[in-house]
Amino acid sequence: MKFLIDTHLLIWAANEPEKLSSKAVSLMENPEHELLFSAASIWEIAIKNGLGRDDFKVDARLLRRGLLDNDYTELAITSAHAVFVESLPLIHKDPFDRILVAQATAEGITLLTADSTVAKYPGPIELV
Repeated sequence: MKFLIDTHLLIWAANEPEKLSSKAVSLMENPEHELLFSAASIWEIAIKNGLGRDDFKVDARLLRRGLLDNDYTELAITSAHAVFVESLPLIHKDPFDRILVAQATAEGITLLTADSTVAKYPGPIELV
């Protein structure tokens, strides 16, 4: 099964694994699962870390390299994903979360998230 991992789960897995739920750990450590990260997550980290956000204190370059080194697959943002955002209900206003939902839905990949607001979207989303 394929899982797109949301930004906070990526940060926690890299820097604060104790913040991950046991369900998240189980899904992310299962060798039968293909884990993906979005270019949007790396972009979000670069922007929000640059703005001094405490919850985004991670080097985007190092995180990206670490994800690739640990066999995560990078999911590029396409114009099809961008167009899909328009069809989403206005549940969440964060553009980074909205593009992750659009990518997961358009690609048929389950989005793993710890954000209960993101989990309200219809589609392949699992709250962990």
